[in-house]
Amino acid sequence: MIEEPKQLTLRAKFPRPTAAQIAAFKDVPTGFVCDAMDGVGGMETAISPLLDTHIAGCAVVGDNCSGGNLATLGAVHVMQEGDVVVVSLKGDQSVAAAGDMVLAMIRNKGGIGFVTDSPMRDLVGIQDVGLPAWCNGLNPNSPYANGPGRVGFDASVGGQIVSSGDIIVADIDGVVVVPHARIDSVIAKLDAVRAAETAMEAKVKSGFSEQSRILQMLNDGRAVMDD
Repeated sequence: MIEEPKQLTLRAKFPRPTAAQIAAFKDVPTGFVCDAMDGVGGMETAISPLLDTHIAGCAVVGDNCSGGNLATLGAVHVMQEGDVVVVSLKGDQSVAAAGDMVLAMIRNKGGIGFVTDSPMRDLVGIQDVGLPAWCNGLNPNSPYANGPGRVGFDASVGGQIVSSGDIIVADIDGVVVVPHARIDSVIAKLDAVRAAETAMEAKVKSGFSEQSRILQMLNDGRAVMDD
């Protein structure tokens, strides 16, 4: 016989990125961040923005049960200024993970964004609050706050494991998770990614269209032109 779990477990002391580490991702497109992580790190396509904006901040993760929001409220309790609240409802599509009031409370505490693997509600109110949010749709049904839930640990959100203390970078293209242990190595690659992107953009704007890889494959026999 197992012991009944606590309704809510809170962890506020987890390793956090420094202000300088977070600042290194300011206004960096999510595509650049993924390129610096070998082309991965983005959440599933369904998780999209409700507002067109860019954020970069420390993740505070709330891991709810399906249909619940107790850990979401717990994440609001432990979050700090500049944080991004990231919550899992196990992908439940039957309820809204949060609405305008929860987002307003996050904003009031200095939070900069909200990410969930479930729908949200109160779109007009969310637009009025102005806090950036990413979700996978809209649903007017309410979640419940019975738990169990865990805050300050990790959770699977949108196909990515997100740990509290990771950096979240999000924009109109989606949400990227930079694991805490990889922050410095990703930052070290960003300048090279920017330079390569800038160089390619200049070439394309000048009319470049040559596909050197395809030409090489035709030359060495790995590809053939079928007449």
